[in-house]
Amino acid sequence: MSTPYGSPSAPLLRGHLGGLRLLFLPRHGPDHAIAPHRINYRANLWALREAGVREVVAVSTVGGIAPGMAAGSLVLPDQIIDYTWGRESSFFDGINAPLQHVDFTRPFSAALGLRLRKAAATAGVALLEGGIYGATQGPRLETAAEIRRMAHDGADLVGMTGMPEAVLARELGLEYAMLAAVVNPAAGCGDNQDGISMERIREVSAQVMRDVVSLLAMMGADDGG
Repeated sequence: MSTPYGSPSAPLLRGHLGGLRLLFLPRHGPDHAIAPHRINYRANLWALREAGVREVVAVSTVGGIAPGMAAGSLVLPDQIIDYTWGRESSFFDGINAPLQHVDFTRPFSAALGLRLRKAAATAGVALLEGGIYGATQGPRLETAAEIRRMAHDGADLVGMTGMPEAVLARELGLEYAMLAAVVNPAAGCGDNQDGISMERIREVSAQVMRDVVSLLAMMGADDGG
């Protein structure tokens, strides 16, 4: 699919998960080759909206900063701090569309978050509610000092793709919520005092994604598809 903002990261895949009808778009591309700061977030959200999507569940792997955000946890964050720079972060940039200022007080959809919480409870999946997601530039991981700064700012989680994805969804009128899969303690936290193991991240990611699949499948069962 082409958009006024270029091509999305990959073709949209239409299918079913349990009783849930869905479109799947891998933001990093089919081969996970697109760096976070090079993702065409505007094309991705535009393509989803044009394909009829009205609700977006952003599945994101993150590092845990707060003590309660242990590896293997699944979190439904409710706030964002944006540490990124240089990304095309608005449709209303005064060039492609007239300048507008959208309200972003609550960056995630309360209604979609409620559906995710109910589905998690029904599926027996532990879902931590609330938390501040800090969006960093990537693709490198953070220094221990940067994580200390983020913790001082109040961030509980750290990831690289939540912004501008969340605000672009808001500008298009899409309901947007995030399922943040904690796959490692952030730099300098927990047992990551001396470094982060990418092999361990892959292992934990595979485990927690099974919970994500169970939760999303139950959403379809709860709303009749």
